Amino acid sequence: MTVLKIKFSFQRRVRLAQGLWLLSWVAMFTGVVIFSLGVFLKMELLRRSEVMHTMDIHMVPNMLMLVGLASVGINLCAGRICQDSMNVARFTLWKNFLTPFFMVSLLFTSLLLVAMSLSFALQPSLEESLKIGLKNGIRFYKDTDTPGRCFQKQTIDRLQMEFQCCGNSNFKDWFEVQWINNRYLDFTSKEVKDRMRSNVDGRYLVDGVPFSCCNPASPRPCIQERILDNTAHHNYEYHLEELNLHNRGCREALLSYYMGLMKTIGPGVLSVFLVQLSVLASLRYLQTAMIGVEEQENMEVETEGYILEKGVKETLNEAKENLKNLLPVWTGGQVVDGATEGDAEAEAGAEKEA
Repeated sequence: MTVLKIKFSFQRRVRLAQGLWLLSWVAMFTGVVIFSLGVFLKMELLRRSEVMHTMDIHMVPNMLMLVGLASVGINLCAGRICQDSMNVARFTLWKNFLTPFFMVSLLFTSLLLVAMSLSFALQPSLEESLKIGLKNGIRFYKDTDTPGRCFQKQTIDRLQMEFQCCGNSNFKDWFEVQWINNRYLDFTSKEVKDRMRSNVDGRYLVDGVPFSCCNPASPRPCIQERILDNTAHHNYEYHLEELNLHNRGCREALLSYYMGLMKTIGPGVLSVFLVQLSVLASLRYLQTAMIGVEEQENMEVETEGYILEKGVKETLNEAKENLKNLLPVWTGGQVVDGATEGDAEAEAGAEKEA
C-alpha cells in the first residue's frame, strides 16, 4: 500500500519544484545557523576547559557543527535537483543518486534530535566534570609559580567574579585547602607556625577566601579573613551576613549557565529539524512524481507522488533483505545457498580433514 499518495498535475509539479527550491535555501541558512550555534557552544566550553575534568559534553557542539555543515551540502544538492526537475533528461541523471542521498540526509537530520537529547542526557556528566575540575582548580589556586598552573589563580578569580560565585559548592570549600602560596607566608610568625603544626598535612588552612568571592552588593567592606570569628569584626555575625560573600557555588552557577544555553538552543535545533524534514519530504514527492514523466512524451501529464511505494512494514523488510544481500559483498564473500563463499570454503576444508 502506497504511503501518503498525492496526484500532481504539471502546474503542481512546477509549484512544488519552485517552493522546494526556496525552502532548500531557507534550510541551508538554518544549517549555517546550527553550525554557528555549535561553534559558539564549543567556544564557551573551551573557555572553561580548565575547570572541567572530562570533555564528554563536547559531543553536543561537535555534532551540531557536523550536522550544520552537512545541512548546507544537502540543501545545495536539493536546490540543484529542483532546477533539473523541469528537464526530464537532466533529472534522469539524478535517478541513481537520489536513494543514497535520502538515506544520508535522513541520517544527518536525525543527528539533530540526537544532539538535542544528548545536551540533556549529559547533564549529570557535566556536573561531575565541573565538580572534579573546580576541586582541582581550587587546590592549584596557589601554584602561580608552577609551570602549567601559572594562570589557574587568574582563571578562578575571573570565574568567581563573572558568575558571582564562590568555591565549588559554597565559600567554605576554600577553608579546606591552602590557597596562599608559601612564598607569601611569614614562617617566623607564631600564628603561621601554629596553623601549620595543627594540620596533619602541614598546610596553612584559614577561614578565609580570595577577594573574588566578595559580593560588591554588600553594604559593608568585604570581610574575607577570619570569616567564622564573630569577635574579630565589629558588629558582625557571619550567619547573618548573607550579602558579604557570594553564597552560590561555581559548580551550580556554571551548570545553570550551560544548561540555560542548551535549553535556548534546543527549540532552534527542533525547528531546523522540522524544516529539514519538510525539504526531504517535498524532494521525495518531487522524485516520485517525476518517475511517471520519464517515459512520457508529454511533460504535462498528471502523475502520482508518494513518500513510500509500499507500506512501512514492507519497506522495512525489503531494506533488511537488501542489507543482508550487501553484507557478503562488504565481507568479500559471495552468497552460496544462503551462506557466503568463505563459509562454503571452510566447510569444504573440514570435510577434507575428516
